[in-house]
Amino acid sequence: MDAKNKRNFILLGHAQSGKTTLAESILYLTKAVSRKGKVEEGSTVSDYSFDEIERKTSINLSLLFCDYEGCRVQFIDTPGYADFSGEAISGLRAVDSAIIVVDAASGVQVGTERAWQMAEEAGLPCMIFINKTDKEGVDVNKVLADLKSSFSKNCVIIKSLEDPLLMEAIAESDDTLLEKYLAVLRLSLDEIKSGLAAAVGKRKLFPVIAGSALREEGVKDLLDDILQYCPSPLNRSPVVTFNPLKTDEMKEVALKEDAPFSAFVFKNTSDPYVGQFSLLRIFSGTIAANSSFYNVNKKAKERLGQINMLQGKEQRSLENASCGDIVAIPKLKETVISDSLSQEKEQFLFEPLVFPEPAISSSVKVKSREDEEKIAMALHKLTMDDPTFRVAHNTETKELIISGLGDLHIEVMVARMKKRFNVSVELGTPKISYKETITKSARVQGKFKRQSGGRGQYGDCTIEVQPLERGKGLEFVDKIFGGAIPRNFIPSVEKGVRQAASEGAVAGYPIQDIRVTLVDGSYHEVDSSDMAFQIAGAMALRKAVSEAGPALLEPIMEAEVSIPEECLGAITGDINSRRGRIIGMEIKGKTQIVRAQVPLSEMFKYSNDLRSITAGRGAYLMHLSHYESLPQKLAAPIINQYQASKKHEEVSH
Repeated sequence: MDAKNKRNFILLGHAQSGKTTLAESILYLTKAVSRKGKVEEGSTVSDYSFDEIERKTSINLSLLFCDYEGCRVQFIDTPGYADFSGEAISGLRAVDSAIIVVDAASGVQVGTERAWQMAEEAGLPCMIFINKTDKEGVDVNKVLADLKSSFSKNCVIIKSLEDPLLMEAIAESDDTLLEKYLAVLRLSLDEIKSGLAAAVGKRKLFPVIAGSALREEGVKDLLDDILQYCPSPLNRSPVVTFNPLKTDEMKEVALKEDAPFSAFVFKNTSDPYVGQFSLLRIFSGTIAANSSFYNVNKKAKERLGQINMLQGKEQRSLENASCGDIVAIPKLKETVISDSLSQEKEQFLFEPLVFPEPAISSSVKVKSREDEEKIAMALHKLTMDDPTFRVAHNTETKELIISGLGDLHIEVMVARMKKRFNVSVELGTPKISYKETITKSARVQGKFKRQSGGRGQYGDCTIEVQPLERGKGLEFVDKIFGGAIPRNFIPSVEKGVRQAASEGAVAGYPIQDIRVTLVDGSYHEVDSSDMAFQIAGAMALRKAVSEAGPALLEPIMEAEVSIPEECLGAITGDINSRRGRIIGMEIKGKTQIVRAQVPLSEMFKYSNDLRSITAGRGAYLMHLSHYESLPQKLAAPIINQYQASKKHEEVSH
């Protein structure tokens, strides 16, 4: 298939707007399938994984294709839930245009706004399909007005190419056409068609088609308009890459079949049905089965066997693939998501994908000993397939933490661990990585003396502790004079002090922002040893912290919350209720950006609360800012619980 006869697009929109049903209708209408599947029956081509069939909703992106009017059409069905927005972000990099699906009964919803924004950021031409017009009481004109006010006044239903309003909009998108139109107030049919395609390609016009995917109404019109007005891989917007040898130097890809090979890996997938695949979009050149390519990121040659075009979980083997094709290559050893592929002698480095940061975290504990060995492999495979799912080991709290874009995301990943890898886990709220510090100075002695037959143990040191400003860590100062402690034992005292500081004195958390000064001590000619002075140093620090007004420090996060303007009052009130403080605000388009500093302990369920307050239209990012003193009324129960557990341990021993 010549690249000029290829079209590829992505289906975006709010959850349950009918994207998967539309995909099924396109396949059925073009005879790519002989029977039309249904979401509620779990029989659609694109929703084939066990969790999609169970939940009756899309969770993963799915690749589909059909032949229509002499053209090869490839398209991607994506989930509408924000928890799985990483799938849409991946798919957007593989296509040349976007179809935004809108529920006629609901109009513009949160997911519609998100879809529009994503397509706009990707610079993709857009068409809009108003779906479910067969529902009772639907007013298409009202939905169109909603689209115009929410997105662009240039969202237009093409009733006739002779429509004066349409002609005027096309003329306004091009200076040459505008000049002619103003002179004679008309454009020829060819000028209208080519002008409309150019305007769509430049995102100056957004054709709107109304219909019902369930009844296949408007689906043929949509396909006809995609072929007529959406760009082919040859005339899409330019693709700019970096020069691998000079990453500050830009390099444009020649969008041709006879140009050097270049491709981008937009997704990895490992599935019981399809196995391990790297999904890639070819931007230029051609690649053959049983050949090789150069992975620019890994600086390595990679052999490939089969090349497949995917129809959901089904594979169609290809001898070669070229400019504009979206293909799946199995069992690559080096290649992962965001890798750039080319020839070694002509390299292209594509910009990597950028995914949203996780919004919610849970601690994970395996239910059985047998699962401990399996969990690392299971989590590794899940993170390879989904970059928005993260795994970390908190060395301070000794917890395994999983993070995702929402409760549903975490729930789906835990279900996959159970179904695919037979690993069962229990989820909990992650512990907070508090720190211990002091609020005043103290001077104490740490003396370790033990005599139990033969050589004894003796170490004696006196230290002074003082509070330091936040973020200074732990300073150790040696002020020993006159040989009170031999020089060779002073590093042992410091080692003991730092070891005790890592374990905590009053609540089991690391001690920081403290200066420890070694001022005096004594030793025994025979019984003193490195170990004795380490123990003495540790004893001294624990005692000193207990006497120097111990306090807990809590992590303070800097959050950036994006919300509709009408939610500003509710959000600022909610942040204040979380012991947070607003540090700045700015307006970006129709969105209000609120910057705040909030304790981490108050943010674990923020994702759900923000969704509730903003009706799903809010989003946030956060990172660690600094540590601050935890109020005494909150610190006391934590300290008391730790001390009680220590006493219990001592009694049981």
